[in-house]
Amino acid sequence: MFASLINLSLINSSPKVYIVSGPTAVGKTAIAIDLARRLSTAIVSADSRQCYKEMNIGTAKPSPDELKIVKHYFIDEYPVTTHITAADYETLALKYLNEIFATHASAVVCGGTGLYIKALCEGLDEMPETSPDVIQQTEQEYEQQGLAWLQQTVRHEDPEFYKDGEIQNPARLLRALSFIRSTGISITKFRTQTKKERPFTIIKTGLELPRELLYERINHRVDQMMAQGLLAEAEKLYPYRDLKNLQTVGYTEIFDYIDGKYALPEAVDKIKQHTRNYAKRQMTWFKKDKEITWFQADDKDVVAKILSLE
Repeated sequence: MFASLINLSLINSSPKVYIVSGPTAVGKTAIAIDLARRLSTAIVSADSRQCYKEMNIGTAKPSPDELKIVKHYFIDEYPVTTHITAADYETLALKYLNEIFATHASAVVCGGTGLYIKALCEGLDEMPETSPDVIQQTEQEYEQQGLAWLQQTVRHEDPEFYKDGEIQNPARLLRALSFIRSTGISITKFRTQTKKERPFTIIKTGLELPRELLYERINHRVDQMMAQGLLAEAEKLYPYRDLKNLQTVGYTEIFDYIDGKYALPEAVDKIKQHTRNYAKRQMTWFKKDKEITWFQADDKDVVAKILSLE
């Protein structure tokens, strides 16, 4: 979909990119905005769903007021029918940074999609093609047998992916299963081992909270989403429910409610449970990156501490 990587060789010397990562609901947005405001710069989102115009409440996008405080890139840029890959994001994020560095000495990247952050910081390996016939057959099996079958099949055929992958995300599971069935190799083997050189300094930070507090925030956020109209938003998107972009926590559970699989209170409970599960997987991913400096998200001095990093 996107062309080759943008040439960044002409940007000013040694600009800085501050990465603000961490699990969902930890408070990344507010801290990233404060950080960007103090640096007088812009934010590049590293969220794989906030880029879609129609997915608002369920993706916990920055509010209109927050978007006015600091310029954001990769928010509300594409229709939900457009599929953005991690490789696409690498190209796009470098382009955004190129634009920011034309007038600023630093930039902030904020999000919880670990693969996107990895693609930006380190690049992605070239990968073998996945057979279209295998993809079609695997998707048909999933449609007939459901998520539990998909999870168990991936667990059996690609345990390495299952161990750390997004096992509540059918799109990721289908991609991993189709890939290993096509190539005989786990897709995890193509997570970049050799880092690409970047013409900017990367400062990686992570935000965390005690588990009980994070889970409390997650539950509260889901209740807020429902009060803000998540049900109505999902109902509008229901005709597109088979799109990979909508195989996402917060939407799939509401689609199941619409299909009569759950009562609404049960669907809401499942959103909370699956979001907590997702947060745990995010932390597992980010904790493997030893370059990340961790901070407590509720530390009132966290932005100053991030700025003190070199």
